[in-house]
Amino acid sequence: MQGVAPERGTQRAERMAAHLALWIATEVHRRGARAAVVGLSGGIDSAVVAGLCVRALGPAAVEALAMPIHSPPEDGEDAALVATTLGVSLKVVDLSGPYEAMLAALGPEVAAHRLAAANLRPRLRMATLYAHAALRGALVVGTGNRDELTIGYFTKYGDGGVDLLPIGNLTKGEVRAVARVLGIPQRILDRPPTAGLWRGQTDEGELGFTYEELDRYLLTGEASDALREMVEARRRAAQHKLEMPPLPPPLPEVAEAGA
Repeated sequence: MQGVAPERGTQRAERMAAHLALWIATEVHRRGARAAVVGLSGGIDSAVVAGLCVRALGPAAVEALAMPIHSPPEDGEDAALVATTLGVSLKVVDLSGPYEAMLAALGPEVAAHRLAAANLRPRLRMATLYAHAALRGALVVGTGNRDELTIGYFTKYGDGGVDLLPIGNLTKGEVRAVARVLGIPQRILDRPPTAGLWRGQTDEGELGFTYEELDRYLLTGEASDALREMVEARRRAAQHKLEMPPLPPPLPEVAEAGA
């Protein structure tokens, strides 16, 4: 008996794209929504999510938002390139002013704290996406991939505050494969991944390992002892990001005297 021929990479990527587009359409309609709102950063994850939404709903039902916060010009250029490629309209909401106002209101201690100040950025973007979603009766579609969700590499109630996570089961390498079948421009595929938390920040530079190494560990279990420990430590520390806030147990009943 002959075995099943291995699936070619492009064929699998096309099947993943079709599967995820159908899932998005089903979820949007099941929840009574009319559209999808996606934040376009100029990176590959948001480009793929926007492309999947276009496949699922059509370009008229997809609103793309670019939300710069003192961002380099190339971020906006790449977001515009993705929007033009996919045929969706792009609304630019410059959040630099609100960000500075928040830092001023919170005081110099927060402004000087790199992580606290950086996490304000995705949280302002989250609020912006939901404001626009409310206007259109839309769902906010997030861009987190399997690598990021595994190690908690996202901001709680920031880029983690979404309604759907269509690429949450895809490794970074799988996201790249889907990007190719969606026709995402090569310039976007070649960009170093970054969360845009501060100027010059890159994901791999901050993490201390590459997405290729993390993909291999997630898919095959192969990793150096050092990488395995880094990943598992991050996974443990970030578990709270993937859970609803805990509730206290009900107040125990106390028997009444004389009962």
